[in-house]
Amino acid sequence: MQFNETKTFDQKTHGSLFDSMIKYAIAPRPICFASTIDKDGHVNLSPFSYFNFMSTNPPVCVFSPLTRMRDGQDKHTLANIREVDEVVINIVNYDIVQQTSLASTDYPKEVDEFAKSGLTAIPSKFIKPPRVAESPVQLECKVRDIITIQEGGGTGNLVLAEVVCMHVQGQYLDDNDNIDQAALDLVARLGGNWYCRVTKDNLFEVPKPLRKLGIGVDQLPEHIRNSSILTGNQLGLLANIEILPELDESTKNDEHIVSLLSMWSEDQVQLNKELQRYAAKFLDDGMVDEAWQVLLVN
Repeated sequence: MQFNETKTFDQKTHGSLFDSMIKYAIAPRPICFASTIDKDGHVNLSPFSYFNFMSTNPPVCVFSPLTRMRDGQDKHTLANIREVDEVVINIVNYDIVQQTSLASTDYPKEVDEFAKSGLTAIPSKFIKPPRVAESPVQLECKVRDIITIQEGGGTGNLVLAEVVCMHVQGQYLDDNDNIDQAALDLVARLGGNWYCRVTKDNLFEVPKPLRKLGIGVDQLPEHIRNSSILTGNQLGLLANIEILPELDESTKNDEHIVSLLSMWSEDQVQLNKELQRYAAKFLDDGMVDEAWQVLLVN
């Protein structure tokens, strides 16, 4: 594998450029569309892209409202959570992404973002803040802790929110109550004004290495490991096996392989490259066993 030249940036030297670039690099980021309430019953609705799922037992999400750059004050979501330690994390999909963005406007505290965004507030089952009816999945959460990284404008406040209940719209569930990943049509935040959309045509599966002890790239035969044809992803697929397979002699009857063996019988280096190109096509289709058989021919 060849590596391109890189440029180095650090926050002290590059300042705002660094702050902008890192949002392009650490992406896509799921969006926490948080609904909260203060002690007087005023509701707030706002999205945050510093967000993810961090623990299974207990189930905990973490999101980070930044303090305001201009004055270092808490944003309304954070101020509400400090008063009422509950939040609904409403998952954002393509159908509501524009309304979600609108709710990020820095309206005065007394303004109802549900009304401004045209979204529907519905009661939660276990907590006080309302849910967004249009959201495909709504997570009722109890706030376990708030960790402020440092004082001053722009700093993160890590909200540890334990999920106590989740609501899923029925059209996103199959007969076994599993969520249809493609049907959710999720969106995520990138850098600048960019978002991305998780649709069926850009979904793919990666075999879980935890289910078996892969031999690792370091144990691949040298001519495969040092291939100029196979990519790192393809090597990773080949290395996720427990033992090196043996050649099935019937593989040599493959019409394309017969042609390659005949054409490059006097040039073993080129034969290996052509076999690797052929194997790469199988790997791109997720056919790892077939790819191994091609690579074992020579």
